Formats: sequence, C-alpha cells, structure tokens
Amino acid sequence: MYELLFRTVLSRMDPEDAHHLAMRVIRLIPRLRLDRLVHRFTSADVDLSVKALGLTFPTPFGVAAGFDKDGTAIDGLAALGFGHVEVGTITARPQPGNDRPRLFRLIADRAVINRMGFNNRGAAAAALRLARTKRSGAGRAVIGVNIGKSRVVSVDDAIADYVQSARALAPIADYLVVNVSSPNTPGLRGLQELDLLAPLLEAVKAEARSTPLLVKIAPDLTDEQLDRIAELAVSLGLDGIIATNTTLSREGLRTPASHVEALGAGGLSGAPLAERSLAVLKRLRTVLPPEFCVISVGGVDTAYDVEQRLLAGATLVQGYTAFLYRGPLWAKQINVGLARLARTRVER
Repeated sequence: MYELLFRTVLSRMDPEDAHHLAMRVIRLIPRLRLDRLVHRFTSADVDLSVKALGLTFPTPFGVAAGFDKDGTAIDGLAALGFGHVEVGTITARPQPGNDRPRLFRLIADRAVINRMGFNNRGAAAAALRLARTKRSGAGRAVIGVNIGKSRVVSVDDAIADYVQSARALAPIADYLVVNVSSPNTPGLRGLQELDLLAPLLEAVKAEARSTPLLVKIAPDLTDEQLDRIAELAVSLGLDGIIATNTTLSREGLRTPASHVEALGAGGLSGAPLAERSLAVLKRLRTVLPPEFCVISVGGVDTAYDVEQRLLAGATLVQGYTAFLYRGPLWAKQINVGLARLARTRVER
C-alpha cells in the first residue's frame, strides 16, 4: 500500500514538503491517544532490549538525527517502533538552514542528497520542548540529542557555541552527540582534525557531566583518521561513536551523473552508503574496546542489514533514508524481522 502511495503521490511531491506531511501525521498519533495501540502493533513478540550507555533501549534500532530536527515527534516515532530517537541537529542559535530546494531523492539508488544546513529552532526552544516530552512520561524511546555548530559562528568560536547547546540540552537528554561531520555547514568537518576535536570534546564533556557523550563522524575519513579519533574518544572518556554521517562521494550511483551533478552540493545517504558505513564500523571495532558503544548508521534498510551491523560489532543501529522509501511500518518490519532472526538462531 505504501509503495503504491509513494509511486503515485509522494514521489511527485517536493521531498521536503512530503517530509513535513509525514511529520504532521506522526505527531497526530499521540495527540489522538493512539500511541499505546500503535505501539502494541509495532513491537516485536520477543525481548529485543539492549543495555548501553547506562540506559535500556527497547530495541537496538532507532531513528537517526535529521528526521526529527526539533524533537516534535518523539512519542509518535516511539509508537511506530523505534527504540531511540536522536533529535537534531540542534544549534545554539535558531537558524533557517540553506535555501530551498535542499533535499533531493535519487529513487533509482534508494538514496537522498541533502544540504539542509541544520535548520532548527535553537537549543533553548528544544530544551523546553524535550522537557515537556519527558515530563509527560508518554514516550517509550530513549532520547538522544545531536548538537552542531551555529552557521554564523566561526570555527574559532565553535567550542563556546557547542558548550552553550550542551548546557541547555544535556540535563534533559538521555545521551548527547557532538556532530562534527555534516558536509553542509562551512568549516564543520575540519573540526574532526585532532588538534581542534580534542579541546572541543573536552569542553562539551565537562558541560555534559553525567550525560553520556558521543561523537558523530564522517564516512569519508581515512582509516588512519578513524583510528586516531577512536583512540581520542577512549582517552577522553567519551561514551561512544556514531558512524557515520552522510558522504560527499557520488561513486557507483545508478542515477545519471549529469542529473546528480545538476542537483548540486550536499551529503548523500541511503543504500549507496551501506558498504562504506559497514567498513567504518569494522575498522572502529579493531581499535575500540569491546564494551565501547558504537552506533552504526548508513544504508540500513532491512532487519538483515541491522543484524549484520550488530554481528559486526555495533551496539545499536540507526536509520533514516529508508524510512522515506519503506513508510511508517518500517520500524515494525525491522523489529519483527529481528525477532524472527533471533528465533532462527535459537532453533539452530
């Protein structure tokens, strides 16, 4: 049914307009008090819970940052079966993001190119909204908060900007993520260089206090860069790494190169990222302690994909782009598939 709706209606809509429509529908689930009913339908019939970061995740599968930028649909996403919702990226200052159009489908590749530019209402507004969500007690998902650099702030002043966001959001986040890997904010990826990254992470960690802190990295790093960041994360006492963000690569796409080039700049996500994302996960696992949390994201589509990430050493797995192609029952399909795979392993 959803595939028919996508082919005939949604694929003809502007992708950002379609996203806003989906968000309105998801927000309606708790408002109509349908969240408990929907959640019973979308949850698996076996225990899929995972303990990580000092928290209990109802399922290892969650929705990545970028889908719910301001934390307005957490309860609806939890009802749909996601075990955690990473909101953001949130910046200290409200900002509109880049000019539209800034989101593009590559349907032949089950992929998306975006140059959203961290459009959000700012850390102070997000803190109030998330506090209300947590007070309601309705949500079942773990809430992660992804923070980034405000566009108007120079790289030289980035630490103070991140710390401002951490001060507002760490007290109400279940975990906090420092995003230094989006390709859509000028100068941001340069913060992955160790001489800039180390003092940034130290400052945010001090402000985050007891809130688990992770760093989100790009898939376009070399193996040597991955090793150094992994070693830094351990030495600073971070709680985890999220691998990976979107890629600048356009290799191996089915969509004609002329069309891709015409779309312009932006990060590529979806199926073409799967191979590199898995390779980054495996590389990190060669240098990180076994107990160190790694959240794998990039190109995940099916329950089998999620299981392969878990078997490769991921603590948790996130997805986003396939949500656009699979529809509202995607998390349910993942959870039911994981339960089926778990039963199969037991029977063997």
